[in-house]
Amino acid sequence: MSAVVIGASGGIGAALVAALREEDVPVRGFARRFAGADRLDLDDESSIAAAAASLVAPPTLVVVATGLLHEDGQMPEKSMAVLDAGWLARQYAVNAILPALVAKHFLPRMPKSGRAVFAILSARIGSISDNRLGGWYGYRMAKAAANQLVRTLAIEERRRNDRTIVVGLHPGTVRTALSAPFQTGVAADQLFAPDRAAVQLLDVIDGLKVTDSGRLFAWDGAEIQP
Repeated sequence: MSAVVIGASGGIGAALVAALREEDVPVRGFARRFAGADRLDLDDESSIAAAAASLVAPPTLVVVATGLLHEDGQMPEKSMAVLDAGWLARQYAVNAILPALVAKHFLPRMPKSGRAVFAILSARIGSISDNRLGGWYGYRMAKAAANQLVRTLAIEERRRNDRTIVVGLHPGTVRTALSAPFQTGVAADQLFAPDRAAVQLLDVIDGLKVTDSGRLFAWDGAEIQP
């Protein structure tokens, strides 16, 4: 087994790299904050392509651990009255387009036979059937798009390697900068430290079957419906 983590400088991404190394799994982490060959600029497709091309061996696990919920004072929308085209586009770019471009360049680098996993960190909030509160328009829309991406990638990848599993993973609420403004109302037993979240996600990945490809799973292994 060998692994790649995209977004390895973030809370969950860094914890995933650490957890994999603790299990003696060779892992390569990419992030915008990194230098040299390990730098991957989210807004530059040529950077994503170069990162994929720099791999010396096919990874059997790729995790896209990136995400955007708030930025530069922009917060999740509470109502349609505050919708802004630029902010909607920015959320879509990071939460849906970036994983798509990572898939474009990294999935072809993965093994052509045998078990492999390509996982995108998604969110339960992207589930249309689970939406009972409304609000958070851009994040909901972008994560719903990411979940559709997972399904579509799974169908195409099956033609290249029918043992590859493409999934979305919901890590729960993790004590990171992404969730920092929203942690107050979260029960203590539902607010996970990054190292615990990483282990939980890897446990889910370990238990995946080929028939799980194209689906979305929570941190506890429960499937989330679209």
